[in-house]
Amino acid sequence: MEIHKKKLFNELGDRDWGKRRIIGGNTTNLIELNNVKYDWATRMYRTMMNNFWIPEEVPLAQDAKDYKNLSSAERQSYDKIISFLIFLDSLQTTNLPNINDFITAPEVNLCITVQTFQEAVHSQSYSYILDSVCSADVRDQIYNQWREDQHLLKRNRFITDLYERFIEQPTEENLLRTIMANYILEGIYFYSGFSFFYCLGRQGKMLGTVSVIKYIQRDELTHLSLFQGIMREVRKENPHLFTPQFTEELRGMMRTAVEHEISWGQYITQNQIEGLSDEIIELYIKYLSNQRMQKLGFEVLYPEVTEHPMKWVESFSNMNGIKTDFFEQKVTTYSKSANLNWDEL
Repeated sequence: MEIHKKKLFNELGDRDWGKRRIIGGNTTNLIELNNVKYDWATRMYRTMMNNFWIPEEVPLAQDAKDYKNLSSAERQSYDKIISFLIFLDSLQTTNLPNINDFITAPEVNLCITVQTFQEAVHSQSYSYILDSVCSADVRDQIYNQWREDQHLLKRNRFITDLYERFIEQPTEENLLRTIMANYILEGIYFYSGFSFFYCLGRQGKMLGTVSVIKYIQRDELTHLSLFQGIMREVRKENPHLFTPQFTEELRGMMRTAVEHEISWGQYITQNQIEGLSDEIIELYIKYLSNQRMQKLGFEVLYPEVTEHPMKWVESFSNMNGIKTDFFEQKVTTYSKSANLNWDEL
């Protein structure tokens, strides 16, 4: 069924929060944070605001020295992962407003707006990293890898094609596919790359870059929870959309994404990065997929994978008591930290 953008000015909109809906609502667009239906979105907004940070706060002078001493396998992985992250966050910055046009809960609109800003900061971060650690020629090569590396181009198309499909045909089903694509992007597509940087960090290499990645991952976890919350509410309010056939399609999207991420992680590391064997990458991504599907109330894809294969990643990437499940926690600290003390990790 076709879905229409919300009106910018809607004098006939309904202020009754009880009648508010995530999609298809009759919103006034008036932002009233003392009159909200989705309390979790208001808490999410404040959490995201407290996560504000500036990339240039992280010193990268030592990383410039470390970069020259990376092995050829480490440098290739580093360059390709940065190229991939640049593409994804640039895409997110551009596309999130397209989704926001159809979200009819102002408190959720605020969260997506902050996410859009944070994705722009992430793009700024990658530019800062490249300006700091490598030459201008290498930087340009990294920016162009998504054009020249067919493996990278292929996996980028999976998400972009779903986004374009919604832009060209704004139906309820295509919106749900786009929401699921965002959930996949935030919850699966970054993680073999993140784990690579943490492997370097465990060896005392590229610690400034690792600090930046930790800030980025802290943001991404709130983005993951945001789209988890959106999907949960849409499913609750529109159960008719989640037919067995369509639910299986969404599960199929996750399966495809897992296959892409495993293939990508193994391709960039070539089984040559300490702590990241092909087997571990496969188990890690499948484990994450199961976690993501459970949070949506969907049947997991890999029931045989029950143990986290890289538990050290969770503690290593932890910053300021960050928790990975926004909806199931009571006390946690999300405040910004200007400096990261590696001796305390």
